[in-house]
Amino acid sequence: MTTTMISYRLEWTDPTGKNHTSAVTYDKPSAQDRKQRLETEGCTEITVRQVNPGEL
Repeated sequence: MTTTMISYRLEWTDPTGKNHTSAVTYDKPSAQDRKQRLETEGCTEITVRQVNPGEL
């Protein structure tokens, strides 16, 4: 049985207007948790996108 890991990366704008992209990838529950924490910190334009295998 094969299990495929799907990874996600976050992109957001911090409260000062600076754009960021996560340096690490997350599984879906962890990405959603990180998104919630960024929202709490006042970040905007937060997107969670799937990362293709081998993508940096």
